[in-house]
Amino acid sequence: MTQAFSNAGYGQGEVGWGTRPAIIAVDFQMAFCDPKYALGRSDHAQRAITNAARLFPAARAAGIPIIHTAVAWSHDTEFARWKVPALRDIQPGSYEAKIHPDLWDDKDVYILKRFPSAFFGTDLSSILTTNSIDTVLVTGVTTSGCVRATIVDSFSYGFRTIAIDDACGDQDSGPHDANMQDVGRRYADVIQTDEAISKIASLAAIS
Repeated sequence: MTQAFSNAGYGQGEVGWGTRPAIIAVDFQMAFCDPKYALGRSDHAQRAITNAARLFPAARAAGIPIIHTAVAWSHDTEFARWKVPALRDIQPGSYEAKIHPDLWDDKDVYILKRFPSAFFGTDLSSILTTNSIDTVLVTGVTTSGCVRATIVDSFSYGFRTIAIDDACGDQDSGPHDANMQDVGRRYADVIQTDEAISKIASLAAIS
């Protein structure tokens, strides 16, 4: 954090964990993860996949739900005003809309969305509330887009929000770092995968 933000009072204290976490895995779908697609060629996003593949088994072993999202559109009217034309080719049920196989388990939840936030126009908030979730761990791609939008909405819905820095990815590190720094000033705690795995283990030991 720069001195100017610090002097203005940003980033004071920690959000902290509650007792019932869940993981939101934002758009770890093949369109963003498979290097044969232009959107999936980012080494930074591949780093996020590698770390999520370590985090998710630990979460499942501890009984922590994992909720995946994916974007897809059936009609131009659904696609609205996105400024990334390549996204329009993603159809519901297509290979591009499938979750990366290293990250998916049949016990996980899959939610289709059409807009950036995992919460907007979906039943995600109801799923979390019904399962008494109080803490949301956000992972996924892309940090400066759908990941950030999900972090902001998680905060707005009143969940303790934890961004897993190295399990989120962008087209390059600059936008990722800037957005992680910014949400860390305002809405969320920002931690690394190893710390998240350690905290999950400690919660599992208590329960």
